Amino acid sequence: MEQFLKEYLALLKLERNLSENTIDSYESDIRSFLNYLDENKIEDFDEVTHRSISNFFEGQKEAGMKSSSTGRYNSSIKGFFHFLSKNNYIRKNPTDNLPSVKIARDLPVVLSFNEIESILDQPDINDNLGLRDKAMLELMYSSGLRASEVLTLKLSDLFFSEEVIRVLGKGNKQRIVPVGSSAVDWVTRYLTFVRPHFLKRELSGNIIFLNKRGKGLSRMGLWKIVKKYVLEAGITKEVHPHTFRHSFATHLLEGGADLRAVQEMLGHADISTTQIYTHIDREYIKQMHTDFHPRG
Repeated sequence: MEQFLKEYLALLKLERNLSENTIDSYESDIRSFLNYLDENKIEDFDEVTHRSISNFFEGQKEAGMKSSSTGRYNSSIKGFFHFLSKNNYIRKNPTDNLPSVKIARDLPVVLSFNEIESILDQPDINDNLGLRDKAMLELMYSSGLRASEVLTLKLSDLFFSEEVIRVLGKGNKQRIVPVGSSAVDWVTRYLTFVRPHFLKRELSGNIIFLNKRGKGLSRMGLWKIVKKYVLEAGITKEVHPHTFRHSFATHLLEGGADLRAVQEMLGHADISTTQIYTHIDREYIKQMHTDFHPRG
């Protein structure tokens, strides 16, 4: 079983050009299922039935798995068995009649503009780390970047004279994203006055945002930075780096931006992913009605 999984993961990497994070997710999902098979003494893929897969999902649901995770597991396992069937490694595909999982999307947490402003006001810009953090948070909100995108952004991706940046997104797809004048100003200050102090050529490469040791920041490092300033701003919402991206999209749509334009800026392959932010906008409008209408 292990050899088949390795072959499948190699196929995903070489032929489908998926990101490392996506491949890691596929591997994690499939390994969970393989562990389930092992626990139930199922040692051959031809012994896997529709019922055994359903039992796996029922067990995951009882353990508290959310529908979004169930949908991802469903897709991962279906893809793996399709690979096994296509290569004649199994006689029959047990996922052929497995129903797709309808994912109930929870609306993401969004910060108000005042809350964003409050967070952006927290870093001490007279301190090297504070100025770096200010520049990074300004850029995240200005351009709606994913955490991985801001962490891997390179000097060669900045086209500040044109007020755009080049972003390498999911599946190694490039897109050009506008960047506001405030973010341009703060990132320029960081590059001029701070990055040279952190720079260690053998470690830093072309990466923009560095830690004190000259290496690119980690995901955990970025998460801690965001958490620090959220707490200092006195905001009690559950905020993480992606919240800046959610807020970016929501504020654009609230201001009247075209949905297709926002989809392009976010790098969403499917516009239905972007449409979730229109639901947030509607929820905001409903809440305003409830709060302020005399008979709300």
